[in-house]
Amino acid sequence: MKTALFTVSFAGLWGQHQLTLEETIEEAARLGYDAVMPMGKRPHLSPLDYSVDACKRLRERIDQLGIECCGVAGYTNFTSDAGAAEVPFGEMQIEYVAQLAERAAALGGEMVRVFTSYEQPGASFFTQWDKTVKAIRECADRTGEFGVSISVQNHHDIAVVTEVLDEFIDQVDRQNVVANWDCWSPNLRGEDLAAGAGRMAKRMKMTIAADYVVLPRARYEPSLVNYKNMEPAAVLAVPMGEGQLDYKTFFDSLKREGFDGWVVYENCSPLRHGGSLETLRRYSRAFLKYMKPWHA
Repeated sequence: MKTALFTVSFAGLWGQHQLTLEETIEEAARLGYDAVMPMGKRPHLSPLDYSVDACKRLRERIDQLGIECCGVAGYTNFTSDAGAAEVPFGEMQIEYVAQLAERAAALGGEMVRVFTSYEQPGASFFTQWDKTVKAIRECADRTGEFGVSISVQNHHDIAVVTEVLDEFIDQVDRQNVVANWDCWSPNLRGEDLAAGAGRMAKRMKMTIAADYVVLPRARYEPSLVNYKNMEPAAVLAVPMGEGQLDYKTFFDSLKREGFDGWVVYENCSPLRHGGSLETLRRYSRAFLKYMKPWHA
């Protein structure tokens, strides 16, 4: 398996220290990552700010640093038109993904990460499912000319369950659509990681990793002089290996099933130790140390 740093880790989105895209790429090289995955929005690799030519120049710098770009991370939600059906949000997002794919190719990357959709109340599940399938199918058709895969992450509501993600990719039915199956969602929801790896490993080019501790919640009920347990629990990011996610089973199972792709590390939530630059670096180094048993 090969390691990559997701630049969202240094984008400052959770009140943490912020680096530019170029600074984050240099940080990834200094830390010892094999590759970098740019975040496909501001303050990093937005198509509004980075032309294809700018990406070609950025690739020259990536090459000079002796690392790679494994792909670009897109941000999509194909049911986002629920409150304004007259606005073509789906079409906008398909074009956005195509723009990212062209830039990923210019950077030497092999995929664009996408999300599916959040399930909207008051609409048929299968209407939303069908809309999402068709959107990702068109993304694949429009990005194929760049030699780029669409990597569908198990993040949003639609197809988040592993066996359903498998079904979803079957229905999209495009050779350049692959799974971006991560540990944290199935682990937190109580799925069997080994069984999931058996189903998904051969469909994957990448997985995105971060470790968390689970923080149960309760609410005080004064009239009862007691507490009501609240669901779901909160999770807080910690260095790899210090959390409650079973990454050993996850990576061992993926390796046994033949996965040898990218493992992308992210700091993409509040961190136990705060958001200083040194904390971000410490967490990013801890990931590389943790990955040594599986690192190619």
